[in-house]
Amino acid sequence: MRFQPLKVTDIRPTTRDAVVVTLDAPFDWVQGQYLTFRRSFDGTEIRRSYSICAAPGEPCQVAIKRVEGGAFSTWANESLAPGDTLDVMPPMGRFHTPLAPDAATRYLLITAGSGITPILSIARTVLAAEPKAQVTVLYANRAVNSIMFQTELDDLKSQHLTRLQIVHVLKQDAQQIPLFTGRLDADKLDALFAQWIDPDTIDRAFICGPEGLMETARARLEAHGVNPAEIHVELFGSTQPGRLPQSARSDAPQPPTRATIRLDGVPHEITMERDQSLLDAARANALDAPFACKAGVCSTCMCRVVEGEVEMIQNHALDDDEVSRGYVLSCQSYPLTDSVVVDYDTGH
Repeated sequence: MRFQPLKVTDIRPTTRDAVVVTLDAPFDWVQGQYLTFRRSFDGTEIRRSYSICAAPGEPCQVAIKRVEGGAFSTWANESLAPGDTLDVMPPMGRFHTPLAPDAATRYLLITAGSGITPILSIARTVLAAEPKAQVTVLYANRAVNSIMFQTELDDLKSQHLTRLQIVHVLKQDAQQIPLFTGRLDADKLDALFAQWIDPDTIDRAFICGPEGLMETARARLEAHGVNPAEIHVELFGSTQPGRLPQSARSDAPQPPTRATIRLDGVPHEITMERDQSLLDAARANALDAPFACKAGVCSTCMCRVVEGEVEMIQNHALDDDEVSRGYVLSCQSYPLTDSVVVDYDTGH
């Protein structure tokens, strides 16, 4: 996974604190995937991941929402211009399922704020590729003026009047239907499932947003009988710490670990400390191991443990089957044995 410079062909606001960036991208992508960007600020490299909001075959676009104190997002909103280039890693992420053009699948897409970006890509793709599909988008925002992609959602609704339903839930602005005003919490979801969206009609659900929304929405969907295997989540941010407290780990001195890290087909042998993550050890030895969030939220740093054992302390990206096959998030994984062998080339 290598960064490549891509030209910005267009940039426009979608709300007062978010812009849509169009890139001259040579690669293909799957609905729901994301791009990782990097840029140096005062000598410090910063990496940020943003979901692609376009459907495959359309011009490649991402939305970048300004974050309080965020160097990259502030720069993108204030200074980025058409003609500039951005260092971009190829598309990654598995927030999608195979398309079935002959299936009459009923989708529920739940999101809040900037979580709409992959949801928009999924909705656009499904409606175009699955003519019999029905899609409901449940989109929570603070107020009308904070709704990202309002025009695009309206246009998509106009194109698919009978197959697309969009429900805006606004925390502050009153709406004609009281059910759609307030916070999208457990009580609101239960009320929506009782009065507006029949859970028995949901074949597949996608949830993208803050961790609290993800956990609440998944729990309420399961409580209303939706198959857990058909509930797919994409987490934006994490409130979890990056490491266990040192007291939770062994106090006994541990010898260093001999680690072999396979990257781009080449094995690299290094020595690392037990309190060092696989990713940090690779980077400390000048190995260009892929990463983005470093919080166990994305899957950019995913690799497979071939020999030895590691402890993965946070995981918001891999499913149980992947973990059982030896896949780990290297930013969250620490060696437990005297030697380990990990392979980044089988991680994606």
